[in-house]
Amino acid sequence: MSYRTDLVYRYDGSYQGFLCCVFACFQHRELPLSIRPWEEAQQSLFGSREIPTQPELAQRVERSIPKKISPLALEWVRKGFLACLPQREMALLRFLLLGYKRGAAVTKLTTHPVVHPVGQAVLAVENEAHHVLEFLRFAQCGEFLAARIAPRHRVLPLLAPSFCDRLPSENFLLFDGEHGMGFFHPKDTVGEFFQADQVELPPPSEEELQWQRLWKAFYRTVAVEGRENPKLRQSRCPQRYWSLMTELQDQAGQKWPGLSAVQL
Repeated sequence: MSYRTDLVYRYDGSYQGFLCCVFACFQHRELPLSIRPWEEAQQSLFGSREIPTQPELAQRVERSIPKKISPLALEWVRKGFLACLPQREMALLRFLLLGYKRGAAVTKLTTHPVVHPVGQAVLAVENEAHHVLEFLRFAQCGEFLAARIAPRHRVLPLLAPSFCDRLPSENFLLFDGEHGMGFFHPKDTVGEFFQADQVELPPPSEEELQWQRLWKAFYRTVAVEGRENPKLRQSRCPQRYWSLMTELQDQAGQKWPGLSAVQL
């Protein structure tokens, strides 16, 4: 591959769109200066190339990763794309270019300057998804179970399948206000993702609020003052997840975001 570094790739910001950027890199035998979503692209002295999203090309690239590198490498690319990593697309592109040269061994090169940031990003995404999955609490809002999250990374696609398995017969909504993404699951059907800055839900019912008060009272009652260990709790249950937990959140200060693009 002959490289040129004075082009900026612009794409729609989707995972499939990114895979099309990888295809274009090989098609044009060039390494772009950067890869940016259309809404983030700024005026630049460098030229740009618009990369349209073509599902068939994205599938070709995705099929090639487990075949020419490894299934684990594909998992890294999928999870790495969910990470809020600076220059995420270029980091993943360089990882793939190295992987096509080194094969399955690439994921074991954990100290390599190309592999290390991707591996760390994947680990961060996995850890955050695990924490949110464990600490998240739903509330009954009208006919829905609903929960709002504000993660550092885009972990919602990793959470949704677990809750679909746990709650197949429930109407539930997960909303990531930090990244403007939601997942709605009607009972006994397949759920779907949507994009929205905000959502509006009915306020929790009085029965729901009563159950929350009872749970908080139970949490306080069973606590043994002499055994309190704030440092241990902070290490096992980081404070940034407390807003997800009924027993630790300040219910009076919790508000669902206002109506914007989606109303259920």
